[in-house]
Amino acid sequence: MTNAQKWLAAFLVVFVVLFLIGRATKKEETPSQIPMGMLSETEQSVNENADGKTLTVQLGCISCHGENLEGTKLAPSLEFVKNNWMRDNLINYLRNPSSYAGDKRFEGYRAKYPNVIMPSYNNIDVKDLGKIADYLLSR
Repeated sequence: MTNAQKWLAAFLVVFVVLFLIGRATKKEETPSQIPMGMLSETEQSVNENADGKTLTVQLGCISCHGENLEGTKLAPSLEFVKNNWMRDNLINYLRNPSSYAGDKRFEGYRAKYPNVIMPSYNNIDVKDLGKIADYLLSR
């Protein structure tokens, strides 16, 4: 056996050992550890016990609308959603915000928050969107 073959064999042994150690110590990620926006379509209804507030955090709403959904430089406040929305309309908006682009209320938002686009959540289970709508409307 040549020196090159010995080095290659040693490298493979070390690689296999490290691979096995990594597999043995790997923690499995549960759906509660993964943000909802990162889950595949079939996994997104897994967290059935989550309430609306939890879902807003998991979906990343607080990233743009602020920690308490009080608004930021990126997105408006969601404190008074109940003044402008009914439950079904809010769910439809969350599923497809661009369909509301012609609404006069959003012209002001486009001026105040240029180059910011509300993402659509059409891949999220409607039951979860209902929980979010209920949470926002109860604030």
